[in-house]
Amino acid sequence: MENLVQYLLDEGSLWVPRVIGVVVIFVVFFTLVKIIKRIITSAAERLKLDRDLSSLLARTSSITLVIFGFVTALGTLGINVSALVAGLGLTGFAIGFALKDAISNLLSGVLILLYRPFKTGNRINISGYEGTVICIDLRYTELDSEGNKVLIPNSKLFTDPVTVLQ
Repeated sequence: MENLVQYLLDEGSLWVPRVIGVVVIFVVFFTLVKIIKRIITSAAERLKLDRDLSSLLARTSSITLVIFGFVTALGTLGINVSALVAGLGLTGFAIGFALKDAISNLLSGVLILLYRPFKTGNRINISGYEGTVICIDLRYTELDSEGNKVLIPNSKLFTDPVTVLQ
């Protein structure tokens, strides 16, 4: 029994500082996430960026920081994270390849919201479709064409010629 108590005290003295370090790392990273979100939203408001674009940037930075904090916390516990980081890289590559079209539409949507080649309410013509722009989303742009709802992928709007008819 004495050996068990001694063993638990020895192991506890090794693990308690590590666990405290992990808790501190999580608190620091979650605080950093809140601060970065606030900075991004206030900067987007000052620069008058689109709300969808600022929301996307804030979410992306938050997820990136949470993943970085999680990997840092695992490293603090003494876990070898090099295989995990390599696995995350390979997973990111595979997901990027599998979602190539969706990511293309997303990035095209971001660029359309940034450059504003046309706005909501403009009448545009693209690839035989003509209509009034109702909504510019991150994946599709919605047109009203004679009472019909037409969804055009943003990658098509970004690569094909668009005529803005006003």
